[in-house]
Amino acid sequence: MSRLILVVLCILCVDIAAAQTPIDKGRYLATAADCVACHTAVNGRPMTGGRPFHTPFGKLYSTNITPDKKTGIGNYTLEDFTASMRRGMGMHGNLYPAMPYTSYYRISDEDIAALYAYFMQLPAVEYVAPENDLIFPANLRFGLKAWNWVFFDRQPLQQEAGKSPDWQRGNYLVNALGHCGECHTPRNFAYALKRDTPLAGNVLEGWDAVDIRPQALRRQGWDRASLRTLFRTGVSEQGAAFGEMFSVVKHSLRHLSDSDLDAMITYLLDDDETANETLAQTIGDPQGAAEQYPQGRADYVAYCAGCHGREGTGITLAFAPPMHRNAGVRGENPYNTIAVVLRGLPVQRMSRTNARAGMPSFAKELNNARIAGVVNFMRTAWGASGTAVTEDQIANIREDLREHGFLGEHQ
Repeated sequence: MSRLILVVLCILCVDIAAAQTPIDKGRYLATAADCVACHTAVNGRPMTGGRPFHTPFGKLYSTNITPDKKTGIGNYTLEDFTASMRRGMGMHGNLYPAMPYTSYYRISDEDIAALYAYFMQLPAVEYVAPENDLIFPANLRFGLKAWNWVFFDRQPLQQEAGKSPDWQRGNYLVNALGHCGECHTPRNFAYALKRDTPLAGNVLEGWDAVDIRPQALRRQGWDRASLRTLFRTGVSEQGAAFGEMFSVVKHSLRHLSDSDLDAMITYLLDDDETANETLAQTIGDPQGAAEQYPQGRADYVAYCAGCHGREGTGITLAFAPPMHRNAGVRGENPYNTIAVVLRGLPVQRMSRTNARAGMPSFAKELNNARIAGVVNFMRTAWGASGTAVTEDQIANIREDLREHGFLGEHQ
């Protein structure tokens, strides 16, 4: 009888293993790599490209990665596909490093083959993305050979001794497939990743892709539970995902398996199971903040309290996050807090049953001094602010956002 049960179990295991074809695996890997978010324009067909990216050198558009032979990657062999993923080499020359081959080169051969199998069975769609609008000499594609030679640092994925299997898997998901460092790592004058400060944060497209190193996450009050909630739903008591991170959650993170999501969190927190208890329980000085920044407190009550609560506790998490535990308010860099006040936020719809209210821009209503006041009030009341935000900081961020088209014409 026991032999019969063993045989049946073996058959079931074989069937389960066979059920995940290379295409199934490739579909999951493409989700983990968040390919659809970058290669799909607003209201565009999935994977056909055309999404704009704002860089210091001009505007780039993502390309068509459906298997259309005329406008997509239908003529790519596995070797061609591997070259694009590992070396940034396309059929018609070097790819711009907006395509994250500077992280994808760490993806395993087996996973690249599965990704290739998945992409090659997608519906072929004929579509040509708009022409890139880049300044000289960035518009000369052949110069990317020199860029790769100087700046493409092919460091292997570090398999650190003594770390758990979950940590090692998370390392692969974060630094290879998920390519988190492409947004969260500072870049140099040539827009190459600064490998000596991985995941330390970087401002791009008008938002701060924040420092996500373990110490920074813990300082802001993140723990395993709150990160898991954020990655599954896009919102937690510590704040909501917005900008590009909202797309990452919507198209990628919330679809990952529990084990992979936990592995990423294990890596990001560096195997740390606990939050900073002192920070989580008490932080800031609301009474002192109101006395120090009376106009900031008044503006907070007038413009913010309706959604975030007079005492920063929020109205309901499903509507808007609280401020008294907000990771952005607690962060060392005030950029996002300032940018949110200036830009506002769109309505965020994750699904039919999961949506966030939009937030208006206050760039017209509030001048630089009053924005500095309300930001300083919040950071003093509920953050760990050391240095006060100045009017000049607000002015510089306002001008940067306006210059790159992230504010209205008269804001």
